[in-house]
Amino acid sequence: MTLRLAFEVPVMRYRTVALLMMIVAVGCYLAGYSRHSTATTAVGGRKVLYWADPMNPGFRAEKPGLAPCGMPLEPVYADGAPARGAGGAAASGMVQLQPGVEQQIGVRVETVLKAPWCQSIRMPGTVAADENRVFRITSATDGWIKKVLPPTTDSLVGKDQVLATFYSPEFFSALKSFLYAIRSLKRTEGSAAQAAAQLETVNSNLENYKVSLRNLGMTEPQIGAIQRTGEGTDNIEIRSPASGLILNRNVSNGQRFAKGIDLYRIADLSRVWILVDVYDNAALLTRPGMRMEVSSPYLSKPCYATLTDTPPRFDPATRTLKLRLAADNPGFLLRPDMFVDVAFKVDLPPALSVPSDAVLDSGLKKSVFVELSPGRYQPRVVETGRSTGERIEIVKGLAAGERVVVSGNFLLDSESRMKNAGSASAPASETASGTPAAPAAREIDPSCGMPVDRGRAEAARLVSQYRGKSYYFCTAGCKDRFDKSPEKVLAKRAHPVASGLDLHDMEMDEAPPRQGRTDGGHHD
Repeated sequence: MTLRLAFEVPVMRYRTVALLMMIVAVGCYLAGYSRHSTATTAVGGRKVLYWADPMNPGFRAEKPGLAPCGMPLEPVYADGAPARGAGGAAASGMVQLQPGVEQQIGVRVETVLKAPWCQSIRMPGTVAADENRVFRITSATDGWIKKVLPPTTDSLVGKDQVLATFYSPEFFSALKSFLYAIRSLKRTEGSAAQAAAQLETVNSNLENYKVSLRNLGMTEPQIGAIQRTGEGTDNIEIRSPASGLILNRNVSNGQRFAKGIDLYRIADLSRVWILVDVYDNAALLTRPGMRMEVSSPYLSKPCYATLTDTPPRFDPATRTLKLRLAADNPGFLLRPDMFVDVAFKVDLPPALSVPSDAVLDSGLKKSVFVELSPGRYQPRVVETGRSTGERIEIVKGLAAGERVVVSGNFLLDSESRMKNAGSASAPASETASGTPAAPAAREIDPSCGMPVDRGRAEAARLVSQYRGKSYYFCTAGCKDRFDKSPEKVLAKRAHPVASGLDLHDMEMDEAPPRQGRTDGGHHD
């Protein structure tokens, strides 16, 4: 009897200690659950599921604070709507940075001003020969080429330089008549008894014979030489009518040619044309007489050309308008078919403009980041006008005095997109009148707690019915997990997970219980 009492006393003490430990554990759990429930409903009376990192939506915390990147944690609400900004409006895509973070990513802003500005336009151009300075040497009679001198195509020649000689039977009668008129003139001038009327007749006949030779193709220097010497020739010279470039040569030694063919084509390049391709409406900014700068790698320094009053010609091959410029060409540095760059500046009326780097062009829309306050930036869709390459005109979306981000906006855009994804807010959109569009219907995935677009879930058939209620899911895996154990999934959603965990990576089923004794470690 004494032994039995001595054994029962330690057992009673052990059970008392075990009971006290269970009471303490239950109290701690209830206290922690109460604090967690208070934290999740402490923001504006709206239930907060968790707090997310705007730079890393996978990072979650139970309480507000700073994320690992240094930015404030953003609340994710149970109703799926985005956080409210100043004035109660939804701050879609708004990014808030700490002062140190702004300097690290190189954010720089400028004030939008309405002021006169200058537009610089650069256009490609092609050098062409001035049609008024192109000379064609055409055969006036049939004949044979007797000798061709060295100048060939693309050779520079001087005025009256001999290019070739030819023979033609039609020159005989005209040349004999010309020589007879020369001898008659000499006899008339040597006899004082001849009347003035006879001298005038001889001079008139001489000029007529000169015209005949000239029409047959004899050049003026050769006619003058025959008149001085009084001797005829069988070789008719082909001379260059002007100094310039031989564009084409159609003669060779011994070649027979017919009347009317082009023997040579020569261009005077002392003044050339520049044909400029103009895109869009840049032609509306030009006017005749405007001076434009012409540059080329073949020029030691830029030269200037003047826009002619010839109307622009439309080129169906390039779908552009071609302006015609005229430029002096000392030294013949500009050659036909050479490519050049043409630039000119136009003074424009006052307008809102921002640096080109401030505008983000996604192809479907153009946007800028506006500084709402120090460290707070919000994307805004804008409508742009003319562009100078360095600045872009803003037609709609900004007002004078606002400040826009001109450097670091690509990083802000990335943060804004990640924030929208993390808070499941719809992308910023506007109606035709400029008012924000209505947000899409949002639901909460019971498996992972992520907000889900109701319409997309229905379209993807990620919807389950349980006890008369519809549940929407973000992935097929979340739906399968719910369909297997809806009670367990709903029970776990009543207790949000700890910070930094993602329910997509967690198994929803309970771990099997530990195998071992459950009798408190003693035997009756």
